[in-house]
Amino acid sequence: MQPFDDEGDDSDIVFRDLIMLTLSGFVTVAVLLLPHIGESKAKSTATETTEPPGNVIIEARWPDDMDVDVDLWVQAPGDVPVGYSNKGGVVFNLLRDDLGKRADATNMNYEVSYSRGIPAGEYTINVHLYRNTARAGSIPVTVVASVKRSTQESARQILASKVDLTREGQEQTVFRFRLNDRGELVPGTVTNLQRPIRSWKPS
Repeated sequence: MQPFDDEGDDSDIVFRDLIMLTLSGFVTVAVLLLPHIGESKAKSTATETTEPPGNVIIEARWPDDMDVDVDLWVQAPGDVPVGYSNKGGVVFNLLRDDLGKRADATNMNYEVSYSRGIPAGEYTINVHLYRNTARAGSIPVTVVASVKRSTQESARQILASKVDLTREGQEQTVFRFRLNDRGELVPGTVTNLQRPIRSWKPS
């Protein structure tokens, strides 16, 4: 007959309790994490299905040393004109409204509008001389249009042109062009036929 080992029995109980507590801890952590895993998957799916902005990119640049306020105005097919007084439509958003030297954190004279999606149809791109503080006789403005058809592609320049603005209040159509349903420039559709869009007012 072997002697009763009270100390060994206690150590077995402590070991079993420790294992059970550890297992309970893992189960509790897993249960608490399950809702968050589902939420992150839902967010990921939403991000993947939402079209990122920047499919049609319109940029306007004028000399950085000129204290003048030039405004970029753009209009997508079936949408309202977008510029300094109406910074967003269904398709385009004005991302940077440059006021020349006024309230400018950089030395760059630059405005840019991005679209969400590439609707087929005619696009109108205008520039407007809002303020000529520098009293310059002529302000050269370069406008570039680029298209990014998917997130896997880089933006590809499709048009570039330069116009000279000579008086405050002047609105100049830089170009009008058509894109097809694949986001390609339709041959023979590029013109600079004047079409004022800045004076548009919401109905």
